Amino acid sequence: MSTITTTGPVSKTRDMVYIAMFAVLMAVCSWISIPTTVPFTLQTFAVFMAVGCLGGKRGTMSVLVFLLMGAVGLPVFSGFTGGIGKLLGTTGGYLVGFLFSALLMWAIEKFFGKKPVVLLLSMVLGLLVCYALGTIWFMVVYTSQTGAVGLVAVLGWCVFPFVIPDLVKIALAFVLSNKLRKYVA
Repeated sequence: MSTITTTGPVSKTRDMVYIAMFAVLMAVCSWISIPTTVPFTLQTFAVFMAVGCLGGKRGTMSVLVFLLMGAVGLPVFSGFTGGIGKLLGTTGGYLVGFLFSALLMWAIEKFFGKKPVVLLLSMVLGLLVCYALGTIWFMVVYTSQTGAVGLVAVLGWCVFPFVIPDLVKIALAFVLSNKLRKYVA
């Protein structure tokens, strides 16, 4: 009599399904958007949900799949856009920043474990990494296309209006991922 184990082909298939599901969740969350200099979306929520629910490795893979779908032109980014041009544009650094956020969260999970306080701290630090990369990228691209712009102006356009909403998204992702993690393990 044979039993099904959680390793091998069944586990790999399940991992691929979860990775794909969360990549799609990121796309759907990007379509829920309010257009501004950097659009208000729920992508940040979906990124933190992916890593919170799936763990560092699978969550990071999900973010990578999302970015690759957008890079090849699928309309997965805000405003139903996609393409390499979107990644290379002024807001592309924030999109790429999602990957670095996930990588940082994965590294923190690897070194400090999966305790709730560690997850919450990694989400906040991940957000800071995304802000930093996105802001630097925005300044470089904006300056090359339009002219010089100061850091305070860019922070006013791209970061300050998002801090409170992003912290709310982190709180929601933290609570939901703690409840859902046991179902996607």
